[in-house]
Amino acid sequence: MKFKLALAQVESKRSAGKNLAAAAKIIEKAKQKGAQLLVFPELFMSSLPPDADLTQTQQHVESINGPFVTAMRELADRWQLWLVFGFREQSTSVSDSRVQNTVLVVDEAGEIQGVYHKTHLYDAFGTQESATVAPGEKLFEPIKTPFGKIGLFVCYELRFPEIARYQALHEADLIIVPAAWYQGKQKLNHWQTLVTARALENTVFVAACDQPAANQCIGHSLVVDPAGVILQQASAADQLLLATIDLSRISQVRQNLPSAGQRRAELY
Repeated sequence: MKFKLALAQVESKRSAGKNLAAAAKIIEKAKQKGAQLLVFPELFMSSLPPDADLTQTQQHVESINGPFVTAMRELADRWQLWLVFGFREQSTSVSDSRVQNTVLVVDEAGEIQGVYHKTHLYDAFGTQESATVAPGEKLFEPIKTPFGKIGLFVCYELRFPEIARYQALHEADLIIVPAAWYQGKQKLNHWQTLVTARALENTVFVAACDQPAANQCIGHSLVVDPAGVILQQASAADQLLLATIDLSRISQVRQNLPSAGQRRAELY
């Protein structure tokens, strides 16, 4: 089965309203280009600098029933397009004032089909995401869609191969990775290497959607096939990246490279 996937490598602004207006244009454009599934970057609803404190962060949160999510769901329904997008969600905890880094999967009728709270936080390279974000307690369970089974994790979690393996062991055909991968020494090399490795070691498709360089990130969103072949890759600038996914490629690769099924889990 084949389908067309789109990655919206777009600069997220501080204003949720501006980002929503941008999303409306991108969704229309993606639909016109034949996309059936469109992915936005991590925390697309509003962008904050990595050193934003908890007070600043709390000013950029919404509930899952808030106006931003509701409007995105309406756009998915209007354009009959599956969407994946992130936002800062208000925590329901009475003892923890931190927010949650949340990603939603919304179907073509605007119904929420998947919810994920980032579990492994970016406490590295001088940044401490855990100061403002509470970690989720459960990995994403891959969901059945018209495009095969979809897995999901977020940005920094590329550095934890166990998370991608969990998705693959739960029969994900495509793993989606919304990201805001910050610039830095060797960071582009890390990004490309890790995305490719997660696809190759699990013989699945991986689609990683980053924010562009204008937002202190690296851009270079990419789609990698089960053999580690880069199908499409963006530049550092704003770009709508499109790729055709042929799910039959998975079985073809696994005929020659059955490593995912040769694990000796009893040894580790």
